[in-house]
Amino acid sequence: MNKNQNYYKTTSGVQDSARRDTDEDVIDLGRLFGILIDHKVWIFATTALFAILALIYSAIFTPIPAFKAEAKIQVVGETSSNSLTNNNQKLVQKPLSQSEIAIENIRSRVLLSRVIDLLNLDINVTPKRLPVLGNLLMRHGVERPSFAQGWASTWANESITISEMPIDEAMIGDNFTLRVVDAGHYELLKEGELLGKGSINQLNSFVDGQIQLRITSLHAAPGAEFVLTHASRAQVVDNLRNSLSVTVVGDNTGILSLTLNGEHPPKLQRTLDAIRDLYYLQNVQFQSEEIPSSLSYFEKQLPRLRIQLGKAESRLKALRASHSDEKELSLEAKVLLDRIINIEVQVNQLELMGTELAKYYIPSQSTYAALLDRIAQRERELKKLNDRVEKLSDTDQEALRLSVNVAVLRANYVHLLNKVQEIKVFKASMIGDISIMDVVDVSPQNVKLSKTMLLTIAILIGGMLSIGIILLRVGFRSSVESPDQLEMLGLSVYATIPFSGVESQSNRNKKTLWNKRAQKFDNKLLYMSTPTDLAIESLRVLRTSLHFAMRESSSNTLMVAGPSSGIGKSFITVNLAAVCAQAGKKVLIVDADMRKGHIHSIFDESSECGLSNLLVGQKALEEVIRPVSKHEPLYYVARGNIPQNPSELLMRDKFKEFLDTVSKNYDLVIINSPPILEVTDAAVIGKLVGTTLLVSRFEVNSSKEIEASLKRLEVCGITVNGGVLNAVERKAANIYSQSSSCYNI
Repeated sequence: MNKNQNYYKTTSGVQDSARRDTDEDVIDLGRLFGILIDHKVWIFATTALFAILALIYSAIFTPIPAFKAEAKIQVVGETSSNSLTNNNQKLVQKPLSQSEIAIENIRSRVLLSRVIDLLNLDINVTPKRLPVLGNLLMRHGVERPSFAQGWASTWANESITISEMPIDEAMIGDNFTLRVVDAGHYELLKEGELLGKGSINQLNSFVDGQIQLRITSLHAAPGAEFVLTHASRAQVVDNLRNSLSVTVVGDNTGILSLTLNGEHPPKLQRTLDAIRDLYYLQNVQFQSEEIPSSLSYFEKQLPRLRIQLGKAESRLKALRASHSDEKELSLEAKVLLDRIINIEVQVNQLELMGTELAKYYIPSQSTYAALLDRIAQRERELKKLNDRVEKLSDTDQEALRLSVNVAVLRANYVHLLNKVQEIKVFKASMIGDISIMDVVDVSPQNVKLSKTMLLTIAILIGGMLSIGIILLRVGFRSSVESPDQLEMLGLSVYATIPFSGVESQSNRNKKTLWNKRAQKFDNKLLYMSTPTDLAIESLRVLRTSLHFAMRESSSNTLMVAGPSSGIGKSFITVNLAAVCAQAGKKVLIVDADMRKGHIHSIFDESSECGLSNLLVGQKALEEVIRPVSKHEPLYYVARGNIPQNPSELLMRDKFKEFLDTVSKNYDLVIINSPPILEVTDAAVIGKLVGTTLLVSRFEVNSSKEIEASLKRLEVCGITVNGGVLNAVERKAANIYSQSSSCYNI
């Protein structure tokens, strides 16, 4: 027998080595495909999870839909008469076209600054939202529920409108929190500190006049909060220029397309309306016959205004000299002075713009109406400030009026200088007539990452990720998947036991304490409950193989061993014994795993009065042997009480005497041993038995574990006669594999 085994190991080793070399050079696509089929549920579940997460993300975190406003104008006329171009033909190869000049004028800071002043675009209002779900609820129009009364978050249809927010330069860009008190009042906070309270439709001052705020409409529940920011002029101009696109439509058509991108359709329409209207007005002014007369008029006014400014400064200087012994202006007078000067200058500039707009627009037009509304607000505010001035002392009143006069004249003089320069610049770059082709149209803008695209990407990522993880796991896995792998280690495979769904279900039901019927079913052996199960048929094949293998054995004792626990040794032991008993043999099962043996539970009995009790002399042989069935010659010995020294008990002569006795009284003695790699009990038992059977579990035990088990037994002088691959599952990877020779059970 040993010679045959050595010959088998040598020949099979050569063949297996050649086969391994061939397999390593070939990528088995069929096997890879089969692996994916085997894990299709996991792949589908992972892909579905990613798809669900993508849908949740698109519903919650997708930003508010973007919109774009569009308008078209047409430039008609001759080519540019830019004097700089005409005088420098050698330096400039090609003069600018009318459309190019128009684009630069529309995107100029001068024009965009006027739009910002007209529409208060430098004031930003951001409502506070609920975390995560805030945008989703707003998009679906969910209004504030009763349980959310007093919450700081805003809900659908809650908003405020700010018409004015003069602010000190040092506070530009700072965030302020506006908290609604009731329908007509609010609180202003900065970094949690209360700055004061205000009322709507009034210009309220905070921090000694450094912040002023006029709220014209307030539609929000008490407790709702909004974040206010007064952005810098340069930043707002840059943002507006980045959002504004002016392009030429076609070749030599003179048609310009103005596009403005943003999130709020009404605001987009007002802004693009203002840009188009102000540019149109600007062009009409400088194309009209009034340009020379206007320029001449402004140039004549400059000397007169300079004289008036000088006289006003002299009067103010004389007043200060005559009252040099008195204290300076009071703090209240200084605050009033700064505010009045600011408003007076704004009113003068707005009235000048209004005079220009009145020539071309009626008061109901949106751009002109917005300008008139701002002038009226400034005049009402100025009247209130003048009423406060009347309460000051005569000296403060006189000094304040002279100071205001000087400041306003100085501002008007600077504004007039800028106006003259502006007229000269535009006169030098005059282009053709401008005609408005259509009204401003606002439409939704295509989102760069649509829900469909996001869902598609998520499905692809989920599928690829799951496939990658599966292939990596399979690539790094070294578990036994076929009898060939056992044979490569020199182990003869007597049988492959297919995975039994009935047995697996019974094991799960056994853990269900309230399922009494399931417990009763589980107490039966598999060969009794389902004698036609494929696992039982394979055990019959194993019975035949052992019948011939044990003919040359010195003993009728068989040890069923395994590298680790949980691989089905007990299942094979009891069911193999049952099929052997069915064939007419008198069989004894011995549970030699005195630590974790559980064969007694299969027969619904206790572990007391077993092998350990026999070995310590507490029980006699006749007391520990129990019959399994009245109809079959099948008996078993339970593990007994758990001893402190199982290995030492097995090494006693009494265990050898026990085996000698039962081997004479029974046709076959099957011993269930503890795991080989965990304890040394299997080595002790193996020296006393005639045949050793090594059990390994499909996709659980690795080749290294099997090899280590064989070496450990070999060191102890124990020869493993054969192996069993247990719980083999029908895998698509094996079916489609081009090189696998395992049984497609």
